[in-house]
Amino acid sequence: MSANGLVTVTIDDREVEVPKGTGLVEAAAHAGIEIPVFCYEPRLGPPVGACRMCLVEIEGMPPKPQAACTLTVQDGMVVKTAQTSAMAADAQNATLEFILVNHPLDCPVCDKGGECPLQDLTFRYGPGTTRMTFDKRTYDKPIPISPTIALDRERCILCYRCTRFSELVSEDGQLVARNRGAQSLIATFEDQPYRAPFSGNVIELCPVGALTSTLYRFEGRPWEINTVPTVCGLCPVGCNVSATIREGKVRRVSSRNHPEVDQGWICDKGRFAYPALHSGDRVTAPLVRSDNPSRFDETSWEDALDRVERVGRAAGETAVLALSGSETVEIAYALSRLVRAGFGSAHVVLPERGSDAIDPYRAPLSAIAAAEAVVIIAEEPVAERAPIVDLWIRAARRAGARVISIGPTGVEQRAPGSGPAAVAELADSTTPLGAELAGAASVALVWSGPHGGGGEELARLAHALGLHEKPGSGAYYLPATPNGRAVDAAWAAAGEGVAGPLDHIGLLVVSGEEAAADPHVRELAGRADAVVAVTMFADDVRGMADVVLPGTGYLERDGTMINLEGRIQRLRRATNPPGRADLDWIGELAARFGVSIEVPESLPLAAARLQAPLPGRSEAVALETGGRAEPSRPLVAPKLRLARYRPLFSGAMVARVAQLGFQRPEAVIELSPEDAERRSIGSGDTVTVLANGTSVELRARINARLVDGTARAAEEHVRGLGDLIEVRP
Repeated sequence: MSANGLVTVTIDDREVEVPKGTGLVEAAAHAGIEIPVFCYEPRLGPPVGACRMCLVEIEGMPPKPQAACTLTVQDGMVVKTAQTSAMAADAQNATLEFILVNHPLDCPVCDKGGECPLQDLTFRYGPGTTRMTFDKRTYDKPIPISPTIALDRERCILCYRCTRFSELVSEDGQLVARNRGAQSLIATFEDQPYRAPFSGNVIELCPVGALTSTLYRFEGRPWEINTVPTVCGLCPVGCNVSATIREGKVRRVSSRNHPEVDQGWICDKGRFAYPALHSGDRVTAPLVRSDNPSRFDETSWEDALDRVERVGRAAGETAVLALSGSETVEIAYALSRLVRAGFGSAHVVLPERGSDAIDPYRAPLSAIAAAEAVVIIAEEPVAERAPIVDLWIRAARRAGARVISIGPTGVEQRAPGSGPAAVAELADSTTPLGAELAGAASVALVWSGPHGGGGEELARLAHALGLHEKPGSGAYYLPATPNGRAVDAAWAAAGEGVAGPLDHIGLLVVSGEEAAADPHVRELAGRADAVVAVTMFADDVRGMADVVLPGTGYLERDGTMINLEGRIQRLRRATNPPGRADLDWIGELAARFGVSIEVPESLPLAAARLQAPLPGRSEAVALETGGRAEPSRPLVAPKLRLARYRPLFSGAMVARVAQLGFQRPEAVIELSPEDAERRSIGSGDTVTVLANGTSVELRARINARLVDGTARAAEEHVRGLGDLIEVRP
């Protein structure tokens, strides 16, 4: 071995130097030599050598084929693959013959045909004929292991990629191998639906057509599709994805491995929500309210823009813009320029405020997995707000990291609103936790809700722990919206002026489905003289909007988004929207006011500039909001503090995909065992939740990890309730 830690290995007479400990499959790839594999997948943990496709001959070892995926290179190792070894070639040929004994030759109708590793490797390494004359084994097909995944068991080659993902990556434990030997088969635990936020990843992991998407099944073949690389715009992680397009429509969304962001995994919301783009209630042309307030009439773009211009001029400085946080930097900037420079208003409702305080402590998400200690201050579950972050935390725990969770359901239980107190405790090196973190070589800090002041609190803790002096450390503030910080910066950059008090609202411009669903925005709409909504779905603004302009989804946009790391990422339009592109009609409307919305040619540089502190960021805008601020008033018995969270599987797009219905949150309220016992409530009981003169009926669920005095529920089930509630059986 050389002094720099490299070892020399010879593969098919080709000498290559690689770091000590490198797997033999990777070393061969480094030398430009393919060792074919089925079960091997580095992201799934240690190799298992299940498929035996990677058999090679190694000089000096017992005279039999060796599984390359289970070996690491040694200095002086001499390896022969099937290209130079008759033994290895015969072994690979026999392995493929064995796999194909019961594998159906239904490539013409199999959805994996044309992009199937088994098909490819059979052509390259397999036998040209078969010696088998008996009938192949068959099973009932397809078996719906969930509404989104179908299983064709006769195609399965028992590589165990899917079960290893379920066990070792997502850790849901729902996909298992049943029976042994020739009777082994893949199944869900107790035949229950595979209900896990990352279940769809097994479709991509499957090297054959055994696991397929029910949404994509029989929708396209590899030779009749186009693939567009883009970024998911449904949560603040910004996973890298590819959109499969056929006949102008999105037919599939799959992962596009970014090792620092997502490691090639995406959640089921990002994978399966795309059919909402083609929903039957999609707004495809401008609408205006008819004489019946609950109905809309279709109108032309010219008429719609005339109406918006008219009410915009009349409203002037009394106009208000409500942004969702899902807009691209360019769309948010264009709308902000229209309202600020065109209408002359400085009033805005922002989904959340950005924070520059943690910028010095930013790090790639992948750094979480390598951290020695991970601290999670979470009032809202990390898996609901930024699901990939939850996978990185699980990876850190598996690697031996000390994971400290603080919150209503954390290992360190804290009541809602106690984040600042937790920060003070962790920052104090005289406390046990503070001393432990101060001595850790690398620390990852994660803050998940509430919005107000979270970035500053996290930065304060990062500074106290000296993260800037600890390589591999980072601080991660999880926004509530996909692009909220950039939207905040875009508003600040779009114009000057400070908004004063606003007693009268002349016009409310609502951008996106998230803003339309916000109770505060809906309350403002009831006070406004006119409401213009930009949305994909009219039902979301029925009875509220006077003019509806067709909105777009993230797969229909070109633009820039900034994820929770502060990473600038490019959205590429995968398909055309049914209406006009956002920047087209905003530009035309802005031109009527003599306002330019021209975005700099270099979009990434423009977005980077928006990240920096800008004049106007700290304006005292009267209607500006930055998310809910947790009250500091004490808990009054017998009331409970309500901890809300926004479920991952919620929102307008998820609601329009029937197959995702089983993933949506149940109408339950979680109680601690002590609080449930005090109220004589059992798990599964129907209870009445009361606050502020409003009541809802929910089913009770006992959560042994929930802190006393706190109840937790999905936001959509407790909308309109206050922060202190009563729960009655």
